[in-house]
Amino acid sequence: MPLVPMDQMLKDARKEKRAVGGFMIWNYDSASAIANVAQKLGQPAIFIIGEGEAYTMGGFASVRKIAQSVADNVNVPIALHADHFRDYDKIVQAIVAGYSSVMIDASRFPIEKNIELTREVIKVAHAAGVSVEAELGRLPGNEGDEDVTVAESFQTDPDEAAYFVEKTGVDALAVSIGTMHGAYPASFKPQINIDRLKQIAAKVSVPLVMHGGSGTPEDKIAEAVSCGIAKINIATDLVTVTAKKIAEVQQQPDFRYNVTNVYQASKKACEELVEARMRLLNPSIR
Repeated sequence: MPLVPMDQMLKDARKEKRAVGGFMIWNYDSASAIANVAQKLGQPAIFIIGEGEAYTMGGFASVRKIAQSVADNVNVPIALHADHFRDYDKIVQAIVAGYSSVMIDASRFPIEKNIELTREVIKVAHAAGVSVEAELGRLPGNEGDEDVTVAESFQTDPDEAAYFVEKTGVDALAVSIGTMHGAYPASFKPQINIDRLKQIAAKVSVPLVMHGGSGTPEDKIAEAVSCGIAKINIATDLVTVTAKKIAEVQQQPDFRYNVTNVYQASKKACEELVEARMRLLNPSIR
């Protein structure tokens, strides 16, 4: 299937009180693992990739070619999403390369500047049939080349969220409700602010996105989905399980440096995690 925007799949998800996983890709195998599980379960999936990861895969056009080659082998909707892009020109490059969805992260700016930058991206993206995600509020943790301390972070204000969506016409809004980008340090315990999420969901009609899905307790993820979250990003967990499996295989007594065996094992571990997360995000999966 052709790569598709993510707006309709997220609208359907929110309406049905389920969520679509935004799974990070970093090579062909990671994308293939996600698509294989999506096909098996009959679920849509979103490939998310940051600017840095895109360069390690040969650039935006190369990423699109890999994503499309994987999507061609399944008959479930697959979106290719530029995650946490901050530069307008880079977003345009991703759109021209064939990404079907983009995120403009201007959350570091005051709300009016965030609105201005988001509207600029929406103008060019929607003209190309590409969906747009934006972010309001700031999550702590590391995202690409940016580190945000707990002190610098703040949660999304429900009234500001409603105002932001009204002024921009954005397709999906990432909100800050107590999660963290990257791995949770021992000193940080996720405290998901469900009451705030409910207030935001009551005021905002577009699908809501939760970043920092890795490491967040499963019961809190399920509760967030039931209260309006329609997309959850999962990156750190995928990288961790893949790296651990490669290390585990290397410690086996009969291990030989066979590239196929190593990567088949890591791909299977990736598939197992993706399936577990897809089932968590959509309890109706049989």
